[in-house]
Amino acid sequence: MGIISRGFGGRRRESIPGLPPGQYLTHDFPVLSAGPTPRVPLDRWHFTVTTETGEQRRWTWDEFSALPHDDVTVDIHCVTKWSKLGTTWRGVALDTLLDEVETAADFAMVHSFGGYTTNVPLEDLLDGKAWIVDSFDGEDLAPEHGGPARMLVPHLYFWKSAKWVDGLRLMHEDEPGFWEAAGYHMYGDPWLEQRYQGD
Repeated sequence: MGIISRGFGGRRRESIPGLPPGQYLTHDFPVLSAGPTPRVPLDRWHFTVTTETGEQRRWTWDEFSALPHDDVTVDIHCVTKWSKLGTTWRGVALDTLLDEVETAADFAMVHSFGGYTTNVPLEDLLDGKAWIVDSFDGEDLAPEHGGPARMLVPHLYFWKSAKWVDGLRLMHEDEPGFWEAAGYHMYGDPWLEQRYQGD
């Protein structure tokens, strides 16, 4: 499992409210990706929800942009041990996107342009816990941070907040995504330090 790193060593652990165990505070916004940065033209962007029965609901960029947007301020925590507190985003709640989707699924596989995937329990995407965001800190979301749109699931490690998101596949059974298949934790709670399988 050579692609798994146990994180950086030598950092002083900080005792700061809002900082999960094992994390250090950063004021910049590190860019970490599993591959090259996709450049997705807005006229080719789409977001598709596919239910466990194969039914689909799809939005173009213009349709997505017309949906009600929330302003969100949250802390984010990367599995590589950095945390950034009080980040500001704007996006569409998953509650809005899934409002008229009929499903009995318990899990979702998040899909991205470029082929990245990550799994999330469906309950972790609902009730104001997750968004598809297209703005960070008052500006359009930059490609290196997942623009034009990324998932934001701030209560889980940040690899669950997939960049360049293009859809969700709803599932009855949990399946590993890209990093989970490589040994990362299936859930990823930063407060429990669920970084890797067995944590």
